[in-house]
This record gives sequence, structure tokens and C-alpha cells, in this order.
Amino acid sequence: MSDAVGSPDALQSQRGKQLQFSLGNSRTLINRGLTLLAFVLSGIALFPLFSVLYMLIVRGGSMLSLDLFRELVPGAGMDGGGIGNAILGTIVVVLLASGFSLPLGLLAAIYLAEYGGDGKLAVGVRFAGKVLTGMPSILAGVFAYAAVVVTTGSFSALAGGVAMGVLMVPTVMLTAEQALRSVPSKMKMAALGMGATRAQMVLRVVLPTAAPGILTGVMLALARAMGETAPLLFTALFSDYWFEGNIKAPIASLAVLIYNFSGSPFEHLVKLAWAASLVLVTLVLVLNVVAQIVLKRPQEH
Repeated sequence: MSDAVGSPDALQSQRGKQLQFSLGNSRTLINRGLTLLAFVLSGIALFPLFSVLYMLIVRGGSMLSLDLFRELVPGAGMDGGGIGNAILGTIVVVLLASGFSLPLGLLAAIYLAEYGGDGKLAVGVRFAGKVLTGMPSILAGVFAYAAVVVTTGSFSALAGGVAMGVLMVPTVMLTAEQALRSVPSKMKMAALGMGATRAQMVLRVVLPTAAPGILTGVMLALARAMGETAPLLFTALFSDYWFEGNIKAPIASLAVLIYNFSGSPFEHLVKLAWAASLVLVTLVLVLNVVAQIVLKRPQEH
């Protein structure tokens, strides 16, 4: 009798009954219901994103061509033309902003992670960085307008770079600090134990190890800077011509081009605005994807 009860067939039948009972259990039903609800809500949350991408591809994709990237913007009511100068202007402004924000943000991150600790100055700098992260971008434009445009007497690429740099500094600083803090303390102690100074330890051990995380923060900051419009309206304004190396003159940008052309009564300019939107979203998307790939790479090893 005990052999019959303990036989493999009997055990399998018993497990089958337990499984059937668990499937009908209220906890299992609630778990399935919540899982289904999570999938539905995720789909609802992603719907606006995919709908925007679909509209950009449908309305802006038809304008994609080589001429779009190598020609100047057309005048009002004119056909043809492109957004080449706006793409170049966006790159120039972002490079200027990077030259201003990356050294400042990285040096601040090194101080916070390796020297400041929990001191009052470090706490204040960290708090200011978090406040600046949530600051409306138009305030950065007002600051750059007062600091650069009023001082030089002209809208310029330099002023736009300063405004974008102000927005990039807190992102670079906070993400770089977290990357520096994630370096194992054993590596730091080993370097100090071998006779390296603190500066040598930071330069030769901490920074190379934290480089992927720092690069991630840099690319996220660049992605944010590319999509801002309000600061550029106060600083760089716009230009219908190619950038010729004068950073003290107004310069074109994709964000301002979209703002100007989207409300135009001319259908061709509206189509160019859609094409510029597609190009800008693609650039930002590529930067974010690369940042995520770089962020995950150290975890996989």
C-alpha cells in the first residue's frame, strides 16, 4: 500500500492536483491580473512615444535626401532647400557647450567623490547640482543672455554654448560623481599602498575605471542640450547662412528651425520642420542608446 502511494505515478498525480489547486488560488489570480495590468499600462505609456515616432517617420521621412543635409534653409514661400546649416549649427553649439561644461562638471565630480566627502561645501554643491537639474531651461537662456549677449551686444553661438553648458554641468557632475563612487575602495587602497599620491590614484586608477559611467553622463547631457529650444531663442537666435567660424555671430540650430517653421503658413517649410524633427529625434535617440549600451557593458563583465 505504501509502495503504491509512494510510486512515481502517484507522486506525479499528487503534484498535478497541487498545481491545479495553485492555478485556481486567489493569490495566483491576483498575480496574473496585476501582471496583465502592468503590460496594459506599459503599452499605454509607450503609445505616445511610438505615435510621435510614427508621425515623424510618415511626415518627415518623405523629405529625407542628400540635399536636405547639404543645402541652406529656403526663404519664405520658396521650394527646395535643406537643413544643413541647422545641423552644423547644432553640432557647433553642442561642442561649445561641451568645452565649457565637461571640464567643470568632471572637476566638480572629482571633488565631491574624492575630496569633499560630506563636508558643508560638498553638500551645498551637490544640492545646487540637483536643483539645477530640475531648473527650467529658459532660465539658463536668460542667464546667458544677461552674461554674454548683453555684454557682447550680439546674439551668438558662444552665448548659445554657455546656455547649453549651464544645463549640461549638473548632469555631468552628478552622474560622474556616482561613477567615481562606484569604483571599489580596494583598488584605491591598493594604489595608495603602492606609494601613489591621491592625485595619481585619481588620474590613473579611479578615472579609467569610472570612464564608462562618466561617458554615459556626458552623452545624456548632450542629448538634453540638443533638444532645448528656449535657451537658444535668447542667445544664438537663428541664421540663414552657413557657420563660417565666427562664434560671436548668430547661428542656426535644429531646435529653433523647428520652432520657426512649424507655425509657418507655407506647407514646404512645415515639411522641413517635420524632417528636422525626425533628424533631431534620431540624433537624441542614438545618443541615449549608446549611453545605455556603455552603461550596461561594465555590468556584463
